[in-house]
Amino acid sequence: MKLISIKLNNFRCFYGKTPEILLCGEEQRNTTIIHGNNGAGKTTLLNAFTWVLYEKFTAAFASEEQLVNKRAIAEAKAGESVECWVEIVWEHDDKRYRAKRECRAYKSETIEQGESRLYMQVAGDDGRWQLPQQHPDDIIGRILPETLHQYFFFDGERIDRIVRSDNKLEIAEATKTMLGMEVLDRSIKHLKEAKKTLEEELKAIGDTETRQLLKQKDKKEQEVEKLTNRQTEIGQELSHQQTLKKETSNRFRDVSGAKDLEERRKELSSQKATNRDRLKQSREALNKAISTRGYTTLLPEITAEFRAIVSEFKQRGELTSGISREFINDLLNSQRCICGAELREGTHLHHNVSSWLDKASIAAVEETAIRTIAQVDEIDKQTSTFWQDIDKEQANINQIRQEISRIETQLDDIGEQLRKNPAEEIRNLQKRLDEIEGKIRDLTLEEGENKQKISDLKTEIDELSKQIAKQEMNEARQALAQRRIAATQDAIERLTEFRSRLDKHFRSQLEKRVQDIFSSISFKPYLPKLTDKYELTLVEKTAGKESQVAASTGENQILSLSFIGGIIDRVREWSKEEMMMPNSSTFPIVMDSPFGSLDEIYRRQIAKIIPKLANQLVVLVTKTQWRGEVEEEMANRVGREYVLTYYSSKPDCEADTIELGGLPYSLVRQSPNEFEYTEIVEVDYEF
Repeated sequence: MKLISIKLNNFRCFYGKTPEILLCGEEQRNTTIIHGNNGAGKTTLLNAFTWVLYEKFTAAFASEEQLVNKRAIAEAKAGESVECWVEIVWEHDDKRYRAKRECRAYKSETIEQGESRLYMQVAGDDGRWQLPQQHPDDIIGRILPETLHQYFFFDGERIDRIVRSDNKLEIAEATKTMLGMEVLDRSIKHLKEAKKTLEEELKAIGDTETRQLLKQKDKKEQEVEKLTNRQTEIGQELSHQQTLKKETSNRFRDVSGAKDLEERRKELSSQKATNRDRLKQSREALNKAISTRGYTTLLPEITAEFRAIVSEFKQRGELTSGISREFINDLLNSQRCICGAELREGTHLHHNVSSWLDKASIAAVEETAIRTIAQVDEIDKQTSTFWQDIDKEQANINQIRQEISRIETQLDDIGEQLRKNPAEEIRNLQKRLDEIEGKIRDLTLEEGENKQKISDLKTEIDELSKQIAKQEMNEARQALAQRRIAATQDAIERLTEFRSRLDKHFRSQLEKRVQDIFSSISFKPYLPKLTDKYELTLVEKTAGKESQVAASTGENQILSLSFIGGIIDRVREWSKEEMMMPNSSTFPIVMDSPFGSLDEIYRRQIAKIIPKLANQLVVLVTKTQWRGEVEEEMANRVGREYVLTYYSSKPDCEADTIELGGLPYSLVRQSPNEFEYTEIVEVDYEF
């Protein structure tokens, strides 16, 4: 998807028809910069994209129901309608698309805004615009799915919300959509439906026992489906409860008398989470040691027996060291001793040397014995080291458990203090928090129980499937139905395994790319990690062990940006090879205020890397965000620039300008009337 242009008419602060904003997409100069002060319309422009394509708005976009320009409404006659629209043109798969969403405001005693409508035209190689054969929403959803729009059109100052816990399910599903997993999901779903139809056919023609087994199997599959759906509901509810918990916790900080306790509770909760991670790592280290080296504890008797056998061979002279049979045979064949004496057969000297053949060992046997002894020595050392490591990990586990217990006691004390606080508001907040934590606990337990039930049911289903397969099929139709069912099940299992491997491989590559991008921006030795649910966390290594980092807002912004860059980069690579990927390897990014709360170093690093993240970049910035290191790093990638000139109706407004290409451009000007509005001005100079 390559954005070509955007045009607005009476959309929020933009009065009348604006000039067409042409967006750069060249390989070297792929960046369009739009300058504007706070409140001049940058966020409005960002939301113009999302409104046209998805009828969605960012969190910072207030009063969504008031889209029509106020001046246009004020100038309209009573009873008239005022038209508001945004039009976007883009290219995709050698076709050009023009999408226009419009709505109207009706002026009467009150201003009423009507529903929006989306119109689309498509032009092919002949350049003729025609109405599409499919619904516009379906076309847009196929090119860039709605679930993914937050990765491409976002508010930089709120970008850190991508890594918030309440967003993880959305991230996982959106990423899988980007990966093309829905194609596999649909295939598996259709195969299951086909299998069910075949089993119904088999019920009709099968014998009594076969029908009974199929009935049992169908019942258990329905239970699995019901539990699986419930697991999805639990995941969503847990995410919601975690959000409520965070919001309730934040409210404590705004209440006098509870802020210090809540800050302490937050610190203790972070320590508890860190210790739980350490506990998990220690258990994994313990399990790994037992699984890889535990066998050494069972070998002392065997190694002792081996040493005894070797010693016995040596005592009997059957295993000597220093002289081999091959060495003696070489002397006899050459008929000369190492001292120079001749060794003629039948002589006393020849007889003496020949007698060593009975004492010397075979070289291969001796070498093998020497190597085996060395290996046995190493095993004995490993046994000793193994017990030392086991004792160390056990002690570490006990210490961590004690630390967690101590932290939990302190958390309980804080909770009790808040429950008994004289202030009713604090008591009610704690009561609410207790209720939320109770729900989280119950949901987590139910989730674990359901997981075990699903596992048991699947085992039972597999056993029933084997019993059905063993049933004698007396009719050709029965045998044919059975073969079809088996083939369908085999296809389901293969696609499910392929989906799992594809997801795992993609996630591994994505994590590596996110780590590369993050390390190129951040100067801290933190490492992003991506779980199987696409949860993003930061970890650091202390004494060789990983522990989770409580990331700052700036670090979360960088982490989110790294994730977006990683997503685009990985899917762009995969789309060149995998037929299931979206039909394009070109992805735009439109970002508002991407440098908000970052310091100079991070601003410079991000400014250097973001033009490389996407094929096309549109950045909306204030004067202070642009100047200095950002301008220095991005100047050579900029193809077009625009300025949002805000006309203030304030009588004593202070004018503001920005210098671009050696020319001044107005950022704020005095309005010639009583209305405030924004104009779009293109920066006119050659690169």
